[in-house]
Amino acid sequence: MHPSLVRNARKAAPLYAVTDAKLRSFLEKRNKREAALLKASGFAARDNQFVMLPDASGGIAAAFLGLGKGTDPLAVALFADRLPAGTYRYAAMPERFTPELAALAWILGTYKFDRYRKKARPAPKLVVAAGAEAEEASRIGEAVFLARDLINTPANDMGPAELAAAARAVAGRGGAKFSETVGEALLKQNYPLIHAVGRGSARAPRLIDIRWGRAGAPKLTLVGKGVCFDTGGYDIKSSAGMFAMKKDMGGAAVCLALAQLVMDGKLDVRLRVLIPAVENSVSGTAYRPADVFPSRKGLTVEIGNTDAEGRLVLADALAEADGEAPDLLIDVATLTGAARTATGFELPPFFTDDEALAAALMRAGSEVNDPMWRLPLWRPYESALDSPVADLTNMPDYGYAGAITAALFLNRFVTAAKSWVHFDIAAWTDRPKPGRPRGAEATAARAIWQMLKGRFGSR
Repeated sequence: MHPSLVRNARKAAPLYAVTDAKLRSFLEKRNKREAALLKASGFAARDNQFVMLPDASGGIAAAFLGLGKGTDPLAVALFADRLPAGTYRYAAMPERFTPELAALAWILGTYKFDRYRKKARPAPKLVVAAGAEAEEASRIGEAVFLARDLINTPANDMGPAELAAAARAVAGRGGAKFSETVGEALLKQNYPLIHAVGRGSARAPRLIDIRWGRAGAPKLTLVGKGVCFDTGGYDIKSSAGMFAMKKDMGGAAVCLALAQLVMDGKLDVRLRVLIPAVENSVSGTAYRPADVFPSRKGLTVEIGNTDAEGRLVLADALAEADGEAPDLLIDVATLTGAARTATGFELPPFFTDDEALAAALMRAGSEVNDPMWRLPLWRPYESALDSPVADLTNMPDYGYAGAITAALFLNRFVTAAKSWVHFDIAAWTDRPKPGRPRGAEATAARAIWQMLKGRFGSR
């Protein structure tokens, strides 16, 4: 169980979460002193309004949180973020804030990325309600924190080798097999696009490979983009565009979080995780615009832009995954700015031709408050991928629908998988909310996990 959760405690200060519609009736039920103090503090149950009342010894007698209209089920994460060290219990909150969801919100509210700073104050502890599924909330919280920590870590401490070490640790924890193909071995093993993108860096590119599960189980394969830093290559990014590029391995981080959940949750699957881990640098050995490379699939690719490197490394990894005809193939990538323009940071788009899978993902996102939105694999745009000198280009000759044309590019490398879905995520929170601080985020991980549980179940 997560260290911020406890089952029992002699004394725990009560926490109250109130919507604005219920404030009047709530105050009528409080004792006169509490009601007077809340009114004096200006407590109106507005979104994220937070009030602590002291006890006679200077401690916390109770804490109150405004939920506004009550539309954010993770809003109660603010308690864990704001309260001082101590032990607390949820005393009252709306019905939709179930004990399981409230426990997860509490865990998410304790997150701090403090690797490079003095450790923060001890986290407050929550007494878990009887019967609450605290273990599941703890597993999800731990996986989310894994992804956030990997993404938040700057590139000087999170290159391809360090990402591989993190993957090895996840594999070791779950008893999975780990292997990697590194440097020039990528050419010998026929991963030419991964090698081409990563060869410009002094930090060797690699393909990370994790395998787990029983032989006869349905085949689930996760492919995560692991570009540990993206300068844009010769088509170099601006300083502002480059600043957040430590997050360009966010797809890999989300896939490792999902792999940990799958193994910890003992889903009945044959899991494989493939992560092409590279750094896209500028150097005398870096690949160039107008270069043409073969791919593992056999298709040749003209380089229209060296800053469209993510789809290149994913192409080889997807071709490897597709060769086993998995039952479900999921790729996750921080792939295009066009996706952010279309749906913003909070609503990641996904692409699939599988109607049942699309419906299951939308339903799962709604159930766990991890929303997403389906965009079309619009086939008439495929002609934009045509190249005059190769089978296709990595930079479509079309100034619009960039997220769709990128998904169509990837789809060229998936022909045998029974079902495939591509996520174009931000892996970042730009507008902080309770439990979701500004910075790294395991975008779509909780929704995908919810879908996987419903689809495969445990052993």
